[in-house]
Amino acid sequence: MALNKGRVYTGGLYRLELDGINAGWVNNVEGGMPKAEVVTEKIGVDHIARKHIAGVSYEDMTFKVGAAMSKGFYQWLEATLKLDEKGQVKNGAVVSANYELKEMSRLDFTNARITEFAMPALDAKGKDPAWITVKARPEFTRKKLAEGGKVSAPTDAAKQKKWLPSNFRLKIDGLDEVCSRVSKIDALTVKQKVTENPVGEMREYEILNTSVEIPNLVITFPESHAKPMLDWFESFVVKGECGQDKEKGGALEYLTPDLKTVLFTVEFKQMGIFKLSPEKKEAHAEGILNWKAELYVEEMTLKHSGDVFA
Repeated sequence: MALNKGRVYTGGLYRLELDGINAGWVNNVEGGMPKAEVVTEKIGVDHIARKHIAGVSYEDMTFKVGAAMSKGFYQWLEATLKLDEKGQVKNGAVVSANYELKEMSRLDFTNARITEFAMPALDAKGKDPAWITVKARPEFTRKKLAEGGKVSAPTDAAKQKKWLPSNFRLKIDGLDEVCSRVSKIDALTVKQKVTENPVGEMREYEILNTSVEIPNLVITFPESHAKPMLDWFESFVVKGECGQDKEKGGALEYLTPDLKTVLFTVEFKQMGIFKLSPEKKEAHAEGILNWKAELYVEEMTLKHSGDVFA
């Protein structure tokens, strides 16, 4: 990579470390810094509302990742869905480097848990790279300025080019005809609720998991292939035949451009349709009339391909 000798370099690249191991490059890093609570006291005889600092907490770290992270990083996402307490808690750092790969600063973090991650929205016409957006809340962080040491490239960044939002395959029990024609799938955003427990004289908080919120599956497909979905909606919603034995399972595979190699697989269990409607379209307008279906999901798991990320 040719470099301009007269250029002034600033931090522009960010590497994630997890438990002492390089996890990969991340984009758009925000947050992670400490913040204090301000307590306002009752107005005294001097008619002034006195204020003081109380507990200290830490902002969520937010960043985007692609398909070139380490295996350990994707296992962190998997552990969140499984409510695996040990696998969810990570120590690490976000290292800021300039374009000469010299370390400029680092944000060390302790006991971070993922509070939210979003698998990207999918579109058969999409051409831009796909990203997973992640939010993680640490119990403790410290920002340090570095002395300009060399930052090694942790993974093959070319792997990111393998992942586009147009490369996917959806499977739902008994709905092969519909799934083969799906053109869009909304982003799948998983949220983990946590609670902050104050820790005595340290004025900081211990973070504890409470529950995971599983997103709905929202898909778009042409009216010409809508009949199987319409039949299920009629029986499941209109006729009320909606017991667990009428719910469905399925999977969403994120693929490489050759549509042969699976990058990620999201598995769905106990899905039920609750909304089905045609998309708004102007009269006499050209183009295909699409329908949108919304399905609730009781359980969801994420698996990454060990062959791809080895």
